[in-house]
Amino acid sequence: MDRLLVDTGFLVAYGRAADPLHTKAGAFLRSFTGALVTVAPVIVETCFFLDMRAKQLLLEWAHEGSLAVVDVPVAAYPDLSATLGKYASRKVDLADAALVWLAGESGLRRILTVDRGDFSLFRLKGGRRFELIDWM
Repeated sequence: MDRLLVDTGFLVAYGRAADPLHTKAGAFLRSFTGALVTVAPVIVETCFFLDMRAKQLLLEWAHEGSLAVVDVPVAAYPDLSATLGKYASRKVDLADAALVWLAGESGLRRILTVDRGDFSLFRLKGGRRFELIDWM
């Protein structure tokens, strides 16, 4: 089964009808038959940008299992801190650092994001890069 990481920007585009990328996000999801995976900080960050009904729908979607959400254990915080420090000049946020951590732990590198600049720059274990999915 195809599994993709998903970042905040994609989820916001999908959850906000007024977002310029809303239609494209919906079209991508209608044709995608795999699984989406993210981290809890992405859910928190996404909810900040959504209205109440869209927040509820996002949480229900995750609860149904169509969007897998991985909790970041406290034991991973040193890794997140190192990522934040490494990319401090880019003002990387916790959600992005957590996705870098998850990619390293899971081996998943394919990602749905609007943040092509940062995710092109990030390096994973072994110097590997994220593979940015063309959905926009």
